[in-house]
Amino acid sequence: MTITHPARSTARKLARFAGHYVEMVAAMVVGMVVLHPLWPSEWSARPDVGALVMVTDMTVAMALWMRVRRHSRARTAEMAAVMFLPFAVLLVPYWLGALSGTAVMVVGHVVMFPLMLAAMLWRRADYWH
Repeated sequence: MTITHPARSTARKLARFAGHYVEMVAAMVVGMVVLHPLWPSEWSARPDVGALVMVTDMTVAMALWMRVRRHSRARTAEMAAVMFLPFAVLLVPYWLGALSGTAVMVVGHVVMFPLMLAAMLWRRADYWH
């Protein structure tokens, strides 16, 4: 007689999924810390350029980690696009003078993380393993 434990299997999948999310966030933090010094400091003086530099740092490190974890190029590119999307949207009102640079940075980061989670949930089969 074989006994299966579907709850345990689901819990394990959820733990792996959450672990993937945490790993990507950790890679993004590492990217900000390690890659930021490589850019000219005057770029960070402009909020729009600073936001793009920061999201690039985060995306490069996250993408490298996703490739280490053997995610496809398509999933990696999709996640990178999700990370840039909030900033692409928020920079338009910033350039029109309707949003401050601080708001771009704060809202962009606040929105980025749930969008990443949504992308992972949409492609959850790719993130269970």
